[in-house]
Amino acid sequence: MLNKISIRPYILKTVLFILLTAYSYVSMGQDSSWTRPPVTDKWSDLLAQVKTDSTKKMLELKEWIPGIVYELHYATTDNFMKRKMYPAGTHTTYMRLPAVRALQQIQQELKTQGMGLKIFDAYRPFSVTVKFWELVHDDRYVANPSKGSGHNRGIAADLTIITLADGRELDMGTGFDNFTDSAHHDFTRLPENVLKNRSMLKGIMEKHGFKAFDTEWWHYSLPDPTRYEILDFDFRKLKKLK
Repeated sequence: MLNKISIRPYILKTVLFILLTAYSYVSMGQDSSWTRPPVTDKWSDLLAQVKTDSTKKMLELKEWIPGIVYELHYATTDNFMKRKMYPAGTHTTYMRLPAVRALQQIQQELKTQGMGLKIFDAYRPFSVTVKFWELVHDDRYVANPSKGSGHNRGIAADLTIITLADGRELDMGTGFDNFTDSAHHDFTRLPENVLKNRSMLKGIMEKHGFKAFDTEWWHYSLPDPTRYEILDFDFRKLKKLK
């Protein structure tokens, strides 16, 4: 039977852990509150937007970019949420027309070097971003729904480079959705080959108009996000957009 002497250190450690966790949470300025922004979730509204501006078309990446590879983590339980965030059997992903054109050029350039792109995620329905925020109130890694995200707007992608011969991912030092400093672009305490691989990815993405996200080596987005509306449509619905 535990005595007072053995219980007291355990209680003190538990209290200390709780206090440190609370302090860390507050000191990071995390805030779970948010205000819903304008969201396009009516099909007729999306059709009207595309009719007015054809660059707002949402295109399925594999249909337009030969050889691009998918590993859609949010369609599986292999993600930080530990559950499927997209409908079972989701094998498609989308981006706006200008983003797809830029990725076409990137894929073609990489192919000349025996490499290609692997997509972890691209378009993400707004409702999924809300669920992310409910778990992780940290806009270094999860978009605050008040602003929406590049993923919701169809202009952001999470990706890496693979070798075409065997489909192997280049070593980027961490996996996808790693919420540590080692995933940041300014983290340099990494092997030289990892820094070189990250630099290659960043260089080719920025060459074709994408911008890097400081805390995630895999996340790239087109600039001027407010030009595109925040969307909340199921992937199966987007198949109907011609």
